[in-house]
Amino acid sequence: MMKLIRRREACFLAAVFVTLLVSATDGLTAQASVGQLTLERIFSSQEFSSERFGPARWLADGSGYTTVERSATAPGLDIVRYDPASGEREILVAAERLVPSSGSRPLILDDYEWSDDGSKLLVYTNTRRVWRTNSRGDYWVLDLENGRLLQVGGDADESTLMFAKFSPQADRVAYVRDHDVYVERLSDGSITKLTEGGSETLINGTFDWAYEEEFGIQDGFRWSPDGQHIAYWQIDASGVKEFLLINNTDSLYPRITSIPYPKVGEVLSSARVGVVPADGGETVWARIPGDARNNYIARMEWAANSHEIVVQHLNRAQNTNEVMLVEASSGNAATVHTDRDAAWVDVVDDMLWLDDGERFTWVSEKDGWRHVYIVSRDGGGETLVTPWAMDVESVELIDREGGWLYFIASPDDATQRYLYRSRLDGSGDPERLTPPNDAGWNSYQLSQDGRWGFRTHSAFGVPSTVDLVSLPDHRGVRSMAANAELIRRIDTLDRDEVEFFKVDVGDVELDGWLMKPPDFDATKKYPLLFYVYGEPAGQTVTDRWGSARYLWHLMLTQQGYLVASVDNRGTPAPRGREWRKAVHGDVGTLASADQAAANRVIRGWDFVDPDRIGVWGWSGGGSMTLNMMFRYPDLYATGMSVAPVPDQRYYDAIYQERYSGTLDEHADGYLRGSPIHHVDGLSGDLLLIHGTGDDNVHYQGSEALINAMIERNKHFTMMAYPNRTHGIFEGPGTTRHLYELLTRYLKENMPPDSKTIS
Repeated sequence: MMKLIRRREACFLAAVFVTLLVSATDGLTAQASVGQLTLERIFSSQEFSSERFGPARWLADGSGYTTVERSATAPGLDIVRYDPASGEREILVAAERLVPSSGSRPLILDDYEWSDDGSKLLVYTNTRRVWRTNSRGDYWVLDLENGRLLQVGGDADESTLMFAKFSPQADRVAYVRDHDVYVERLSDGSITKLTEGGSETLINGTFDWAYEEEFGIQDGFRWSPDGQHIAYWQIDASGVKEFLLINNTDSLYPRITSIPYPKVGEVLSSARVGVVPADGGETVWARIPGDARNNYIARMEWAANSHEIVVQHLNRAQNTNEVMLVEASSGNAATVHTDRDAAWVDVVDDMLWLDDGERFTWVSEKDGWRHVYIVSRDGGGETLVTPWAMDVESVELIDREGGWLYFIASPDDATQRYLYRSRLDGSGDPERLTPPNDAGWNSYQLSQDGRWGFRTHSAFGVPSTVDLVSLPDHRGVRSMAANAELIRRIDTLDRDEVEFFKVDVGDVELDGWLMKPPDFDATKKYPLLFYVYGEPAGQTVTDRWGSARYLWHLMLTQQGYLVASVDNRGTPAPRGREWRKAVHGDVGTLASADQAAANRVIRGWDFVDPDRIGVWGWSGGGSMTLNMMFRYPDLYATGMSVAPVPDQRYYDAIYQERYSGTLDEHADGYLRGSPIHHVDGLSGDLLLIHGTGDDNVHYQGSEALINAMIERNKHFTMMAYPNRTHGIFEGPGTTRHLYELLTRYLKENMPPDSKTIS
């Protein structure tokens, strides 16, 4: 049963791909009308680039916000302050003030941070990529009172400092250099090294690959509120087996990169946290019970004072999260709250302190919904703040003075997001602040007093806009990034409306969207391409702007394809705990069954050609593509799998064991859920794509799959992108080439000509 909801069209966010065997005469990049998309327009031009705003910072004193704007007097950026009510503008730091004494041009400003008292500015520049992000670079401090601009780091090599930040008193800056933590005094440039022994395997103040990738943390140290101490993580990756990446393309002989990478069931890094005096001295290590090699310290902060830190301690199965308070002076640890789940528990990023540190907020799914609680510091009691049948997606702000909790939710439509607020005491009903006519995807950056916010809004096929709103009335004050030119260009494209729908697959309804050709004729049958992901790390069925991936899908519809996506159970939609955690211990099995059930319904629609149904996806979506092609060969004729995980045992322990369970308890689930064990079913056309330099989802997995398909005499097409990482974007022309490859393969194996319904 299908329920259609008509909305303005578009698709979901991007990564980027193209083709092997580029032919100038194949018509793929031929000049088209203004309404027709080509690969060249999407991937080889700036025609559809977005307007940007920020980075912006709300000022702690409530006086307004700062952002960066191109200077009118120098080849750089000014940092300007705005009054949100009046719009009054003041240049706080002109680009000319960011010219080093040894240079002639202002620093290229990648990011910036104000000291707590607003007297100094920390500038981050000359950045370098480490794994996913540019987390290594140079730092400069500008003293706004005397105009002095100095570089921190002493004799450090270029672009080697990480996560520099002011002390609360703004008299020092701490940073990580070569896996150790340092403090530099700004008055005289004296530098104190706080930790010793930092190396590729003993990591102080930051993290190894797995912690960064799967717990989303990079910055591994914290100043105490009084500036007297620094708390930090130490990761010991010795004993973790190393994965070798071979770079065959950048030199005459191969170069080897070695990464400690704990795969499923293997030895983990150990983590501990300690507190060290900011002037140097001995570290006091937290005395946390349990085997450090089989537990995680996923979060750590100062506990609303300068004598205790609070940590979140997870067991290896990640189904128990213990909140521990640790004495900074002794290292003694006491558990004050425990969250458990039969499947897994999520790390809580919305732990905020109330009542001078007497209580803290907590987010749990223990009653079936992602709810916010307030927990006593001594663990003696808790209050449910959001007692409704709805998920809280994220806590945006706590207005302690007014007694309000601001949060993101969407109880009536899992494809959308809105701003709500509710009373901190749990009384009354939640109040939606985002207006009803702003349907789609809304995200916010709120001021500390809750009176203002930057709201980013988009919808499917509608590019993002940023505006300043007042709260709680949500009145639009002024536009920050209207994206008018991009919106105009999108509106000139030939397209039909997107259709959001629910498909009944028997025991549950699944959300989906469908894009049709702009000249859609209901009397004809069209080939259909499914875009899939299907894992706990992301949704595809969202009512938001999808950038280049949306444009590529739109181009396919212009060439005669239907494009659709369905979210199976196990995706992180705000549909309750049971929806999200139904896949635990069997990732890949229930998810692919849901996808197949949706296919069986959709292939029966009059305008769908059941003989020409394809599927494609990236990463987890690449794995899902393989599962669909291998398990349900009668439903899918063509598959395009990018950077998949064919065997879940090959992926990292933190992610895979969280959702699939530990190997010793769920070995059968790993066998059932991994596509490599279902290769016998392949009968359609399969394209496999992988970057050989993928540090995340290793090329090794695709090689194992290739061997399995060779052994069973299965025919397939393979494209390896030399030395590219998981995003397969490095190097000139890579993105365009990949998407052209996908386009060509689809057109050759599942031609887009429509057929009249007989």
